[in-house]
Amino acid sequence: MRISGTTVLLTGATGGIGQTLARALAAKGAKLLLTGRREEVLRPLADRLGGRALVADLSDRKDLERLAEEASDARILIANAALPSSGPVLDYETDQLDRALDVNLRAPLLLSRLMAPKMVAEGSGHLVMIGSLSGRAASPGAALYNASKFGLRGFTLGLRQDLHGTGVGVSLVQPGFVGDAGMFADSGATPPAGVRTVSTRQVAVATLRAIERNRAEVNVAPVELRFGSALGGLFPSLSERAQRRAGADKTARQLADGQRDKR
Repeated sequence: MRISGTTVLLTGATGGIGQTLARALAAKGAKLLLTGRREEVLRPLADRLGGRALVADLSDRKDLERLAEEASDARILIANAALPSSGPVLDYETDQLDRALDVNLRAPLLLSRLMAPKMVAEGSGHLVMIGSLSGRAASPGAALYNASKFGLRGFTLGLRQDLHGTGVGVSLVQPGFVGDAGMFADSGATPPAGVRTVSTRQVAVATLRAIERNRAEVNVAPVELRFGSALGGLFPSLSERAQRRAGADKTARQLADGQRDKR
């Protein structure tokens, strides 16, 4: 898929990864439709990059449908928006559970469903879901986040098969711990022992490459984390023990404490 000259809808544009993605897309010559809830951040960003700001709350189903209508000319969707949802599930109220699942899972599913038909009709387009390695292996204090990212991975890879031969590509980009900006960095948490972080720029480069080469799944993480997530998917009990030894429970508590007021 060619990015230059193509209209791109990017959700979660005001976050750390989102802003880096927006700049990378602008540098590639994309026509940007940027969406997020924080108008005071979104509009200046869109102005700087020559894009259009579409303020929307992805947990509001009517707002989501309105966004799809306003972005109907987009031929690339990058579903990047996500809410922090770390901490024990028992600490969450029902409305907090619903909001996390609406933004992290339902919104990218529905946007894909609403936007893909026009792409299929034209025989060209690309859908990108920004997932997480938390969608490959479970970890302590992340059951809700795991649920949304496991679901997103299954949806993306299944949709890719459904759209095979239509000219519309589907990709999943799964970062590990992002150290310079975003939910993990903002929480002040430190990764488990022996685990390194990646940068928002690495995530952006991987995303653009996934679009241009129609990659199915791209894992953006150091080798030890990619290996660990693969191991966790195959041998969950072994992964539990390895994570406990590495101090993953400490990281989980730090994440939950740092994200508590953002649920």
